[in-house]
Amino acid sequence: MKAVTWRGFGPAREVLRIEELAAPTPKAGEVLVRVAFSGVNPSDCKARGGARPGVTKPPFEVIVPHSDGAGVIEAVGADVDADRVGQRVWIWNGQWQRPFGTCAEYVCLPAEQAVSLPDGVSLEDGAVMGIPGLTAAQTVFGGGDVMGQTLLVSGGGGSVGYLAVQLAAWGGATVIATCGARDVERVKAAGASHVFDYASPTLAADILAASGGGVDRVVEVELGPNLVLLTEVLKPLGTIAAYGSAKNMAPEMPFGPMLFKALKLDISLIYILPLAAREAAIARLHAAFADEALTLDAPNVFGLDEVAAAHEMVEAGGRTGAVLVKC
Repeated sequence: MKAVTWRGFGPAREVLRIEELAAPTPKAGEVLVRVAFSGVNPSDCKARGGARPGVTKPPFEVIVPHSDGAGVIEAVGADVDADRVGQRVWIWNGQWQRPFGTCAEYVCLPAEQAVSLPDGVSLEDGAVMGIPGLTAAQTVFGGGDVMGQTLLVSGGGGSVGYLAVQLAAWGGATVIATCGARDVERVKAAGASHVFDYASPTLAADILAASGGGVDRVVEVELGPNLVLLTEVLKPLGTIAAYGSAKNMAPEMPFGPMLFKALKLDISLIYILPLAAREAAIARLHAAFADEALTLDAPNVFGLDEVAAAHEMVEAGGRTGAVLVKC
C-alpha cells in the first residue's frame, strides 16, 4: 500500500515521504479500514516537527502520521462481527501511541476506534470528528447539559471553536464567542448570539454586558493569555473547559480571584478521554448531525503527494475548513 511516512523530526517538506508498505492484516479485535480521507491536526504537525515537550526522539522507527480519518471497513479480525465489513466509519486515535496512523491507503486498529458513520454524514466530515469534533463535544458538554446556561467560546472561528459554538447552541445555551474580525459574521451564523473581536480593549466589559453579569462555562483555546479575563467574566462556581494554551504553556494562575469565585479548571486531552466520557461525546456528535445542527466548512483536500503542503497549511493557521489528505 502507499503510505506517507516520517522517520525523523523536521520540516514537512524535508521529512515526509511516500513509501510502499505492506498492507496490514487485522488481528483479533481489530478492523482493517480502507482510508478515504486522513485528517491533519496541529498535534500531527507538532509531533512530526519535534515540538512536543520532553520528546527528544521519534517514538518509533517509522511513523505513518495522523490520528483522524474516515473510510470503509474492508476486513475484520477474530472476535469482530463480520457484518462490519463494508461499514462506513470514522476513526479516533489512529496514531496515538502507535506507529501507523491514517495517512495511508489502509490502517488496522481496534474495532472500537472505528465508529460507524451516521447516514447522511460524508466521509469528509467523518474525518473531522476525531480530534476537533470530540474536543468540541467534551468541552461543551463535559459538565452535563448546557440548556439555559451562557457559554463563552474562545476562538469561535477555529476548528474546535466553530464546532463548539454550534454544539452549545444546539444544546440550548446562549453562546457568546470571540474570534478575529474576519470570522465575526461566520461565527454568528453558526449560532453565537454575541460575537466579539478577541483584540477588543473592552472585551471583558462587552462579555459581561452581553451575558447579563457573567458566563457559566468557557470553552478555552488559549488558557494562558486569557486566564485573567476569564476570572472577570465567569460567574461564581463557573468552569473553564480548556483544551489549549499554545501561546503560554506555563501560565501564572490568579488564584485569589479564582478562589473567591470557586472557579473550576477542567483540562481536556481528547486522546486519553475515559471510555464513558468518549462514548457520551460520540453520542452528542451523532445526535447533532442527526438534527442537522452541525455544518462544517468545505475542507481543504490534498493528495498523498501533497501532504507536506497540507501540514504547512495547518501550521500557518488562519484557515477555514478542515485539512484532509485524500488517500
